[in-house]
Amino acid sequence: MPNPESVGRQGSRPGRLVIFFGMTASGKSTLGKAWAAHCRAPYYNTDRVRKELAGLKAADKRPDGVGQGIYSAALTEATYRTMLDRALGDLASGAPLVVLDGSYSRREDRNLVRAAAEKTGAKWLFVHCFCGEEEVRRRLALRASDAEAVSDGRWEIYVHQQQTFEQPETENDCLRLGTEQPVERMVAWLAAQPFWQD
Repeated sequence: MPNPESVGRQGSRPGRLVIFFGMTASGKSTLGKAWAAHCRAPYYNTDRVRKELAGLKAADKRPDGVGQGIYSAALTEATYRTMLDRALGDLASGAPLVVLDGSYSRREDRNLVRAAAEKTGAKWLFVHCFCGEEEVRRRLALRASDAEAVSDGRWEIYVHQQQTFEQPETENDCLRLGTEQPVERMVAWLAAQPFWQD
C-alpha cells in the first residue's frame, strides 16, 4: 500500500492504521500529513481535533500549561478517543488506510489503538518520529512566529515531555524515523517497509 493507486484498491486487504507519534516538534505532523496526502488517506491530528472539541479554530493560540485548560487530562482523553472513533468509522466505511498524528506519549494511549485495531481486524503501524534538540529549538522558533500554526507546543512542553514520554523501545510494531531529512526521502522510506506487502 505504498502508493495512491494501491491504496485506492483495498480488495481483500484488511484496513490499516498508521500512527505518527513523538514529542513536540519531532516532525510527526509534517510527515503524517505528507504520508496521508501521498496515500490520499483520511488524516486526523490531535491539535486540530482537540481545538475542535474545545470550540476553537485550528489556529487559535492556547498556551495553557501542562495538564491545564484545553490540555487537561479529560480533554486529552476525549481527543484521543474521538480520533480513534473517526478512524475506525472510516475503516468500517471502506477506507483502506487512515493516518493518526499525535504525541501518544503514554503507552496506555498506544495500547488503546492496538486493542481497537485488533478487535476490528485492522492492521496497524506506529512511526516514532524524533530529531535532535537543536532542530527542536529551530522548529519551535519557526512555529512561534507562524500565525497559522496549529500546535501550541513550546520549549517548556518539550522539556516536560523529556521526563514523561514513555519510549517505545520494547514495542515491536514501531518504526523509528529521524526527521532531519527531506520529506520526500522519508515518504519513500516508509513506502518501502514490509508492512505494505501483505
